[in-house]
Amino acid sequence: MIQARNIHKSYGKLHVLKGVDLEIGRGEVVSIVGKSGAGKSTLLHILGTLDKADTGSLLINGEDISRLSEKKLAGFRNQNIGFVFQFHHLLPEFTALENVLIPALIGKQPEGKARERAGQLLDYLGLSDRLAHKPSQLSGGEQQRVAVARSLANQPAIVFADEPSGNLDSASSQELHQLLFDLRRDFQQTFVIVTHNMELAAMSDRCLEMKDGRLD
Repeated sequence: MIQARNIHKSYGKLHVLKGVDLEIGRGEVVSIVGKSGAGKSTLLHILGTLDKADTGSLLINGEDISRLSEKKLAGFRNQNIGFVFQFHHLLPEFTALENVLIPALIGKQPEGKARERAGQLLDYLGLSDRLAHKPSQLSGGEQQRVAVARSLANQPAIVFADEPSGNLDSASSQELHQLLFDLRRDFQQTFVIVTHNMELAAMSDRCLEMKDGRLD
């Protein structure tokens, strides 16, 4: 699913990633842990095509990312990659259903089909009675589940999660962690998760530690 080779990234004189190699298979749940500033989020953003490596190669689902124009890369990202962040980034003026619809509409899916899938995802995530609620009417855990549903709207090959439970209380965190593994079980969904939560890391198929810009 992912093949990254010799990934380097610097910001000015700060050498953040120092030759990262990584392979991730379909249906794997891989956690990346490490101290703040070790380069975890930088790597996640490069793997998720939100940022570019200075050197190195990246193949996602067989596609050589370096060969794509900005326009084609945006389309590839929309169709193949989902994101869940610590802060859900839901649009406050839209309902839960409308927030989940957005990636599909950007991808030019028929609205009826997109609306049906959004409703199915929210039902799967236990939010069938929250479709018309706006984010301010939802709990923190419910908002994050809407964000998970949004990340799955286009049936992506892989979902990248950056501290997905970092802003949740203990009970909501446990619910979210279980949800990720339910999604892997039911849909063979691949997840790459940056986390400080060692309980979530321990549940993963593999836990990789980022130290000084490299993976152990």
